[in-house]
Amino acid sequence: MLVELFTSEGCSDCPPADALLARLDSTQFVPGAEAIVLSEHVTYWDRLGWRDPFSSDTVTERQRQYATHFGLSDVYTPQMVVDGSAQFVGSDAVSLEKAIARAAASPKPEIQVEDIGSTDDTVHFSARAPAGLHGTLVAALAEDAATSAVARGENAGRTLHHVAVVRVLKAMGTDAAAGRSFTLKLPGEMRNASQSANLRLVVFLADRHSGHILAVAEHPVTR
Repeated sequence: MLVELFTSEGCSDCPPADALLARLDSTQFVPGAEAIVLSEHVTYWDRLGWRDPFSSDTVTERQRQYATHFGLSDVYTPQMVVDGSAQFVGSDAVSLEKAIARAAASPKPEIQVEDIGSTDDTVHFSARAPAGLHGTLVAALAEDAATSAVARGENAGRTLHHVAVVRVLKAMGTDAAAGRSFTLKLPGEMRNASQSANLRLVVFLADRHSGHILAVAEHPVTR
């Protein structure tokens, strides 16, 4: 299953949710479930004193789409979304455990992902959606771990730690059932960074109307 956390380094309520996501990633604390996690940093806190270096307009738009799917009047942080079908305050461990347990009761098929490789500025792979499933194929490149020393805003003076930080998020189209090859371009600051940065590739199929996650897969990326 896919667990997404919409967060911001400018939000003082977000560090507990970041820590909860990290605990889920490292311990998989819900019996009988395996969660694939993504930390997705939004932009609308950036104007309030601290520009989150991991924030992305694409992530912000994805959260706004979820607000529409869930019938919410606005977006908020921290927000946790499980499999595109349940949402709640991102630091709520009880709601997270319940949502994961519900999702685990209906296991999802994996997307077949192969031929993963990378250069200094790109990651390439091939993906095939399970037969009979139709939706939008989305790919995310996430850093396994990231740390920031926040100088301004609500978290000024704090050192924040994140896991599975989305650096690239891209909708790859709706014709993935037959299998295709794809390329993701790394952001400029990552192309110039140390090659030792650990990345994970998360590929998922989302229903175009409800936003529900139909299938998902995760693989490490060697650089």
